[in-house]
Amino acid sequence: MRKILMAALAVFFVLPPPAQAAAPPALPGDLTSTEVSFRGEGGLELRGSVISLPDAPAGRPGVVLVHGAGTGTPREKLLAEAVAFARQGLSVLVYDKRSVGYSTFERSYAQLATDALGAVETLRHQPGVDPAKVGIWGLSEGGWVAPIAATRTSDIAFVILVGANALNPLRQQAWAVAAGLRKAGAGGSLVDRAEPNLYRVIADGGLFPEPYHDPEPVIERLRQPVLGIWGVHDLLTPPRESPPLFAEALESSGNRRYTFRFFPGADHAAHLTPDGGVTRLPELAPGYAELVGTWVRDATSGRAPVAQVSGPEPQQASDTAGVPPTAWWESAGVQLLALVLFLVAFGGYPVVALVRRVRRGPDVALGRRIGRGPAVAPVKAARLASAGGLVAPVGGFAYLFYVVMTGGKLASPGPLVGDRPLLWLALQAVAVVTVVATVLTAVRWRRVTERGERVRLGVLVAGGVVFLPWALYWGLLLP
Repeated sequence: MRKILMAALAVFFVLPPPAQAAAPPALPGDLTSTEVSFRGEGGLELRGSVISLPDAPAGRPGVVLVHGAGTGTPREKLLAEAVAFARQGLSVLVYDKRSVGYSTFERSYAQLATDALGAVETLRHQPGVDPAKVGIWGLSEGGWVAPIAATRTSDIAFVILVGANALNPLRQQAWAVAAGLRKAGAGGSLVDRAEPNLYRVIADGGLFPEPYHDPEPVIERLRQPVLGIWGVHDLLTPPRESPPLFAEALESSGNRRYTFRFFPGADHAAHLTPDGGVTRLPELAPGYAELVGTWVRDATSGRAPVAQVSGPEPQQASDTAGVPPTAWWESAGVQLLALVLFLVAFGGYPVVALVRRVRRGPDVALGRRIGRGPAVAPVKAARLASAGGLVAPVGGFAYLFYVVMTGGKLASPGPLVGDRPLLWLALQAVAVVTVVATVLTAVRWRRVTERGERVRLGVLVAGGVVFLPWALYWGLLLP
């Protein structure tokens, strides 16, 4: 099933090839870099750089940076953070993320955590680094990975999370794309019905990795000091909902050594943003790097702050909503069967007409009796039902996948009429025409006497009967 769905996606999208390992980064002149390699999950060799001040004192703390989502993300992606933290007196290991075993549709947080543990062990053995003062920093998806790594060893001294999410990945992603659509001005059934349903079906088909990963039990097992950082304008992680869940999970296990800070004018990665989180500037939020440096020194000296929360109130325009698993009748398998039925029922009508025309020749247009039977007058409503029954599912899924693949931050739903995307309105109009044409065809079908035509129209009407609940489920017949 998963392979079939991936092949279907390939019809609409060309997936990017895995990124190649990056070259050592170019650093400012006040920093030095040591190239390292280590083994991740499955023995995969990973490469990275340990960045430090050349005159940094011995016995200094160190931190490993764990990437957010992305296949084969190069270390340069986190170079701004690595440079800023190194200038605070830390040794920072940043490495190229794996592409083997990781893609849009395949990943394992446990596997990524093993990679991170390999980096931690490497940094602990670097000259000048105190092995008892090495911690881990995780951004976005790394906010799920870093806690897993920290619960598997006592060698991690602290945990820093940026833009981290205490909700499951499917709920977070469905919220992010819906929030992006609303920020772009879209609303109605596309946002409220079609988008969350698509995520549920994708997850059921195995195309959304780790959809129901529950981070709260992992957070409860953290014994290290935790620094949580969120930008006020985070559009990818619900910044108002996640921090209280983190605090509740930590408090439930007696870990009160946490510090949460909200940065004004900052986005998901705590970088500055000029437009409410849509655009990410290269600069980190003012005070972010200094906070990390001071907090790490305190945490590794046994002086981690207790239950400290500060900063402005984060902005979150809408609440997240649960994205439960599909029932059997809405599963990926049933959706695939419905598409096959539509291709047969709606696509079979013109195919049979074409075969008849080829077999009978041009005289069929004169209504003459040729070959195996008389010419059959076409049913105009059937033509509309056939065309609409093909356009609505194919066009609907193509548009939905486009919205999902480009969603988040500021989505691109296309031109709007009110709060309805013009393309979605067009697909809804096609769906209405399909239903009406199916009803008219069913009326005509009852008066048809020619056996072959009765079968052809009957199959078309059957497809239309299934199309009605299908279109309601996907919001094509809802406002």
